[in-house]
Amino acid sequence: MTPSPLIRLHANDNVLVARSPLALGQDLPEFGVRVRAQVPAGHKIAASRIAQGERVRKYDTVIGVAARDIEAGEYVHTHNLAMIEFDRDPAFGQDVRPVDYVADADRAHFMGYVREDGRVGTRNFIGILSSVNCSSTVINRIAAHFTPERLAAYPNVDGVAAFAQTSGCGMSSPSEHFDVLRRTIAGYARHPNMAGVLLVGLGCERNQVAGLVESQGLQAGRLMRTMVMQEVGGTRVTIEAGIKAVEEMLPIANSYQRQRVPASHIKIGLECGGSDGFSGITANPALGAAMDILVRHGGTAILSETPEIHGVEYMLTRRAITPEVGQKLLDRLTWWENYTRGHNGQFNGVVGPGNQAGGLANIFEKSLGSAMKGGTTPLQAVYEYAEPIDKAGFVFMDSPGYDPVACTGQIASGANLICFTTGRGSMFGSKPAPTIKLASNSVMYRKLEEDMDVNCGAILDGEVDVPQMGQRIFEAILRHASGEPTKSEALGLGDHEFVPWHLGIVS
Repeated sequence: MTPSPLIRLHANDNVLVARSPLALGQDLPEFGVRVRAQVPAGHKIAASRIAQGERVRKYDTVIGVAARDIEAGEYVHTHNLAMIEFDRDPAFGQDVRPVDYVADADRAHFMGYVREDGRVGTRNFIGILSSVNCSSTVINRIAAHFTPERLAAYPNVDGVAAFAQTSGCGMSSPSEHFDVLRRTIAGYARHPNMAGVLLVGLGCERNQVAGLVESQGLQAGRLMRTMVMQEVGGTRVTIEAGIKAVEEMLPIANSYQRQRVPASHIKIGLECGGSDGFSGITANPALGAAMDILVRHGGTAILSETPEIHGVEYMLTRRAITPEVGQKLLDRLTWWENYTRGHNGQFNGVVGPGNQAGGLANIFEKSLGSAMKGGTTPLQAVYEYAEPIDKAGFVFMDSPGYDPVACTGQIASGANLICFTTGRGSMFGSKPAPTIKLASNSVMYRKLEEDMDVNCGAILDGEVDVPQMGQRIFEAILRHASGEPTKSEALGLGDHEFVPWHLGIVS
């Protein structure tokens, strides 16, 4: 049976979503409307007359008000939909429901790398980190030495990866920016997907290597090495010394082998980018269903992108296990409101051109879909950017919506996989935690199949429902956690996506 050209998401909605492009004058008697404009797929039309100032509802959630009278069948988008602020009851804990945990004996498993302290990785990298931009060229040169041919003798090592960054000096210290940078670098240094780490500094920067190591509780040893260029002898000598240090770590890293471990060791960073009008219908709720499964198996789902829950934060505060957890989330939103005041940022309503072209009119509408990635289980905790995550289940980590920055923070917090939903086709990958990309619609999936791992557009096509797609995603997570390369890994992405959050002035 041919699917209906329109989607009604909730009985109380006064807009409908176009499943496929709609033509001017197209008659849709099933919904009692005649289309009054050409409407792209994923965009909205009015289900009935909406008076100027009347609230527009999608998924029975307010996404704005009519900027003028809108007739039934008329195209609804940025030209006639105004964003307004309105009171939202946080209702702390109102929607908390007990989790039906899977018994230990029945939990899903994957093949992971078990570290000495019990943490489990999904990959086995040696990472090279810079304390400051001034040592970035050196760490890139060290990593470039370790070609696939030179690593062939170490089949259990996934690669030698450099994580260069553009800060570390010319910044205020102490400061929030300084703390965030150190916390992010340390999160990568102790990440379970890293078998060994080499940290390289210049010597005169504000972010001194010794201070970084001491302040973050890092322990130097055979798999945690440090170098300072001004002490070692300059660029060429440091490159040579760095290569030698990595060569000494490789046999140790190669000794790690995958072992069968429970899925409770999986921590997923949840991200969306290049969203469209179908993201909140297919990929995001399906990923949420997968996260509900993961949480039932003892795993952890990390929702972030604080600007992209603006307007629907009550969907999360109502699932907070305590009022304190819910209030911490609201406090972060207040911080963002102050941080972005006076700027034309996404938090204040304007979404990116790709989001608008995909059918999303404002941040409330994008947030509505974005929040669905977190599923339905209780919100256990709220964390600062790159803060180590020490609770299992569904949690929130504060971050910008910008994909590389958000994912960098999630990985620093301990995510050993990233699940990334997209409706426009984001070309993104990450190291040392790989990215699984989920397409919201089949047209984009087929066009960009080399970059997409899962086609959630099958929901829109009527092949599966959201719970079935959630199960597919969960099974893909287990495969990729066990070592099956993701599409972004096959393409070699991830070398340039380490982007710590820059908060402060440059001086």
